[in-house]
Amino acid sequence: MRTMFSADQIATRIAELGPQIRQSMGPVPITAIVVLKGSVIFASDLVRCIQGDVRLEFLGVSSYEGTESTGHVRITHDLKRSIAGKHCLVVEDIVDTGLTLHYLLAQLRARDPATLKVVSLLDKPSRRTVDVQADFVGFTIEDEFVIGYGLDLDERYRNLPEVAIYEPQIDGA
Repeated sequence: MRTMFSADQIATRIAELGPQIRQSMGPVPITAIVVLKGSVIFASDLVRCIQGDVRLEFLGVSSYEGTESTGHVRITHDLKRSIAGKHCLVVEDIVDTGLTLHYLLAQLRARDPATLKVVSLLDKPSRRTVDVQADFVGFTIEDEFVIGYGLDLDERYRNLPEVAIYEPQIDGA
């Protein structure tokens, strides 16, 4: 593993994102839709940097097996409350092919939120297969498989405090 972004770099960028999000969305209550499981750590730090009323909802999705996207997205845990008429912020760990985000946005728009914006810790535009983008991005990265700070490989490495490039020949996994 090789560190891409240190814990300090991540904390600094999140501290910048919070005020940007609040300024863009205004003084309204924000419903942060945390995409499970990868964005939990990011969301926990991010919502503390957004001033004002921020509420949490959780949405579980699955689209990866190992280091590859399956190309199929499925909801594993649905929202518990209606988002109709609410100002929503989807909190993602990474936008890669865009398939997951594209699917989620279509599903969420059908639930009639007042606004729907997206923040992603990481953006990997070189892998995009559908036209979708986040409104707020922590870091744009090259085509590397990354782990840590919530991002995993088969449920491992989420607890790393930094974002690291996964190097299987070194790790042996």
